[in-house]
Amino acid sequence: MKSIEASPELMLPGRKPIQLVDENGSAVGDLPDERVLRSLHRAMVLGRRFNRQATALTKQGRLAVYPSSVGQEACEVGATLALEDNDWLFPTYRDTVAVVTRGVPAVETLTLLRGNWHSGYDPYAHRVAPLCTPLSTNGPHAVGLAHAARLRGDSLAVLVFMGDGATSEGDAHEAFNFAAVFNAPVVFFIQNNQWAISVPLSKQSKAPTLAHKAIGYGMPGYQVDGNDAAAVYTVVSEALARARSGGGPSIVEGLTYRVEPHTNSDDTNRYRDPSDAEPWRAADPIIRFNRLLGVDESAYAEEADRMMAELRAEMNQDAHVDPDELFDHVYAVPTPRLRAQRDALRAELAADRGEA
Repeated sequence: MKSIEASPELMLPGRKPIQLVDENGSAVGDLPDERVLRSLHRAMVLGRRFNRQATALTKQGRLAVYPSSVGQEACEVGATLALEDNDWLFPTYRDTVAVVTRGVPAVETLTLLRGNWHSGYDPYAHRVAPLCTPLSTNGPHAVGLAHAARLRGDSLAVLVFMGDGATSEGDAHEAFNFAAVFNAPVVFFIQNNQWAISVPLSKQSKAPTLAHKAIGYGMPGYQVDGNDAAAVYTVVSEALARARSGGGPSIVEGLTYRVEPHTNSDDTNRYRDPSDAEPWRAADPIIRFNRLLGVDESAYAEEADRMMAELRAEMNQDAHVDPDELFDHVYAVPTPRLRAQRDALRAELAADRGEA
């Protein structure tokens, strides 16, 4: 694997992202073993079905919003399967496939996007932080957890997902700098899907690659073909192992593309040519693995159908919502203003029910 270190070599033009499987499904580098390859393929196929099902549920009004990661499954799955059981994952709102791959039940993964009950799952049970909607605020949180673990002598690493747009935020700078200065065991995985909603990468950064940002913070940087699950898995595995062994943080940029709208409420025709996505559709990460392994999605059809049927059944049940929970976890001891707001809501709801 070619690593991008903080050295003059990084500045040479023409450097290509690390790739192990080309668009034709041919191996062009040392692949992980077959068990890993099949696990990557299975998780990507299930992830694609999950994306499609969640999008359909949004159209049916069962979800308030859904940010699809269709076409980015290699990033989501490759990086997540590189984690060990004791590691932590800090996802963004678009990383639901990663969260499901980590073992969080599908319905719990979507609970936040349904507008119900906090993160929807127990972060400690799965070692997965809540889905993060504000850009890059998960970065400083992840570095804090990693730094604390290092001070305690715990052997673990933390994987942080970010989009390309998140790297333009101040929180990302703070996270990168803090992690490097304190040698925190963190891997920042940047899914460069070329668009921060409607803003193209060219209007976000003049750096030759987002991996180049690692130079300024004194940490290694890697750019990998984000549609090559084998390459993502290999690079992230090595970066996580380095972090666990005391080598400090890294930045990994996965080069991919957001082939679908930012969310179901977005209209991509307002800011980009539909044909721009076609070359990326041709480089679909699942098609690559179909060709590499000589199988297709049908190998997992029964499992995917069962998983989606269970998800639909659970999502079609109206959740029980207690309005008082809006106020139960704001302060340890409710303030007078909070109590007044709670009482006002109770009175309004009682009036709606026709109660005196």
